[in-house]
Parts: sequence; C-alpha cells; structure tokens
Amino acid sequence: MTDRQLRIVVVGDTLLDVDVSGTSERLSPDAPVPVLDVRSEDRRAGGAGLVATMLAKDGHDVRLVTVLGDDAPADRLRSLLPGVTIVEGPSGAPTPVKTRVRVGDHALVRIDEGCDTPPVPAVTEAMRTALDEADAVIVADYGRGLTAAEEMRAALTAVAAHTPVVWDPHPKGEAPVAGVTVVTPNASEAQRFTGLGGTGVAFATDAAAELVTRWEAHAVAVTMGDRGALVGRRTDRGLDSRFVPAPSVTAGDPCGAGDRLAAGVAVALASGAEIADAVTAGVADASAYLAAGGVASLVAGAPPAPIAVPGTARDALRIAHDVRAAGGVVVATGGCFDLLHAGHARTLSAARALGDCLVVCLNSDDSVRGLKGPDRPIMGQDDRVELLLALDCVDAVVVFDESTPDEALRRFKPDVWAKGGDYTADELPESVTLAEWGGRVVTVPFHPGRSTTRLAAAIERVG
Repeated sequence: MTDRQLRIVVVGDTLLDVDVSGTSERLSPDAPVPVLDVRSEDRRAGGAGLVATMLAKDGHDVRLVTVLGDDAPADRLRSLLPGVTIVEGPSGAPTPVKTRVRVGDHALVRIDEGCDTPPVPAVTEAMRTALDEADAVIVADYGRGLTAAEEMRAALTAVAAHTPVVWDPHPKGEAPVAGVTVVTPNASEAQRFTGLGGTGVAFATDAAAELVTRWEAHAVAVTMGDRGALVGRRTDRGLDSRFVPAPSVTAGDPCGAGDRLAAGVAVALASGAEIADAVTAGVADASAYLAAGGVASLVAGAPPAPIAVPGTARDALRIAHDVRAAGGVVVATGGCFDLLHAGHARTLSAARALGDCLVVCLNSDDSVRGLKGPDRPIMGQDDRVELLLALDCVDAVVVFDESTPDEALRRFKPDVWAKGGDYTADELPESVTLAEWGGRVVTVPFHPGRSTTRLAAAIERVG
C-alpha cells in the first residue's frame, strides 16, 4: 500500500444528471397525473463524470478522458467538475441530459434528452497520452461509442499490460479489451452478456467463469446488489471463484453504487492490493456510499451522513427511524465487548426482547484504552463490531470515542437503555441522558462469574 496521492484516469461517456424532487398532494385538472411542487433541483456529472467526482472527493488526482458536445450542458458539466482534470475531445453530438423526477423517496419519471446513439468519436493524442501516467484506469462505458473507437481500444490494451484497469461494462457498449484486470458487470448485465439463466451465487459463478474466458480478463466480479459480489479469476490452477459478501446496509437509492464499487476496486489495485482484496474494498465502499445517502451525499452542501458503523455501513439512525415509524420500540445498550462470552450473549438477547430493534453502543479502541489501560482492547473495534453484528439479536452498532455513549445516544434517542449488572436503573449514568427525551433505563439479568477480565486471564495462563 502507499500513502501518496494516486493518479486515477477515468475513461468513458459523461452525462449531465438532473435530480428534481418535491411533493405532490393533488392531481392535475387537465389529466389524471400528479402535480409536482418542486422543492429542489440538483445538477451533477453522471456516467464517467460521476466516477471522477467520487474519486476527486476522496482526494485523488483524477483525469477524466471523455468527449463532450459543443453546447450548454457540456459547459455546465465542466463547471461541475472543479477538482477533475478533463481531457476531452469533441463528441459530434449533443451532450446527453437525464432528468430524474422524484416525489419523496419515489421515482415519478425520467426524462432523457440528447440520448440518441452518437457517432463513434475521434480520439486525440492528449486522450491517449493521459493513460500512460495512470496508477489505475477505470473504464465507465455507458454505450455512447468512446470504447468503440479503435484508437482508444488500442491505447487501453497497451496500458492494461502494465497498469490495473477496471472495466464497468454496459449492455450497449463494447466488450472489454483483452488483459483487463477486473470487469464489474452487475447480475442483470451478466445475464444479458451470457444468456445464462438462474439467480444468486450459482448463476454468478457460471457467468463469471464464462465472461472471464470470453473477455480474456484476469477477473470478472459479478455484483449482486446488497448480497455482495462473486469474483471469478484466472489462476495458475485454472478458474477460481470467491464470494465477497456485502456489509448489511439499509436499502436506498442505488444510483451510482456500481460506480462507487468500480472506483474502490481501482484505488485498491493502484495501492497494491490483490484482486480479491480489491473487490472486497470496492464492495465495502459501495455499501458505505449507500449508507451515507447514495448520490445525495455528493451534492455540495449535503447534510452529514447518518450514524454508520465503520467497516459495516449499518445505519443506526435510519433503523431507529424506521422502527419508530412502524410504531416500534428502539432499545440500546453499550459496552466494550472485548471478548464476547455467554454473559454478553444473554444480556444482549434480553435487551433485544425489550423492543423491536437493538443498537449496541460500542467503545472504540481509544475509548477502551482510556478506561482499561494500554493493554486493552484485546480485539480491535472492527472485529468487535463484526462479532456483535453476527448475533441475531443485534440490529446495528455505533462506535463512540468518548468514555460514555451520551453523544451517540442523543443522535438516535433510544426509547430504552438496557444494561446488565448488579445495580439499579437509577444508578446508571445514562439515566440523566435518557430523561432528556423521556426514555427509560432498565437493567436486565446479570450473570455472575462471567467477565472479560477473567476470560483474558485464563487465556493468558493457558498461553
């Protein structure tokens, strides 16, 4: 891995995306169609431009190799990419504009302008030269002809021989050039490319095996939405398949999730990761992107992301909101959970029985060290989060750095704070905090003789 700024080159078709959102409470008198009262209208770069936007926000040196029309939408796109170096040629066609109209969280209609199939564009020397200076290349093919240009295909074939290339394909686009590091079709695209039937991991395994051979790629990662991805790759012993599960995440607007995954894979490859590890990083990035609100998180001035668990993208704030909206009770508990044992499992199960979801407030590594000394925690916070989420009774985890979880609690305001121990509810310091919004503090059965300290000491004696 490297700490230096990476130069990532994005090659592909750039679109102007417009998001119009508002409310609708009546039908038009002219026809039985809803009337939209517009509340906001946001413009952003789409297609390859969205990938470039993501990478620039991450702090990378980004070059966008694309073609643009000679029109007002192209001028708007240039203004929307201030942190990106645009290496462009003429498209010979209008710049495509895609407008999504939404009412709340529901799509109403999408309006496409200038989206007819354009001619194959010319490729300039500057566009080809930009590839030679890349730490990684992402091809974001949106089926508008740039990847069909012979000069571009020859340049991409040459760079793939010595630089990681991630290809995000499109059913209307061109097949990836030979030698690409990873191709990232989603399951629907993989079905169209292969004609294979079936679903799930069995289908993805067969599709990846067929496509990695057909495209002469080092690997094909068939993405399966919130399930994760199936990576088929060539090895010295033949074809290998590996499933990469996605961290659990509350479903949201999926726009851009595939772009976020491809970007994450490319950055990991440029930093020296192996293919399977790079896809794992890409899946985690896509999940975190969805947890943060998806494409809305990229808009200038967007509100901060809701509470999300590092490395898991579990959105505690959204879970609490959804449970309350359904008339349920939100329960929270907390602790270090340094070594999970039977006492923890019983306490957590009892806490979950008090309501309709359980959020665990987990002391971060720094917080544990401050409370228990420099030799603790025994397990890092990422492992502790993963183990807690593996329990059916735990719905989400919030990691906090302070000595107490009060600030975390104030963000999602649980109805009940549950704690195991041989003390009364009014002795718990969280009682004062929960009282701020009328929450209740209760204790659940305490199981003496089981403690992390005793378990750690026993392990040390055996070791």
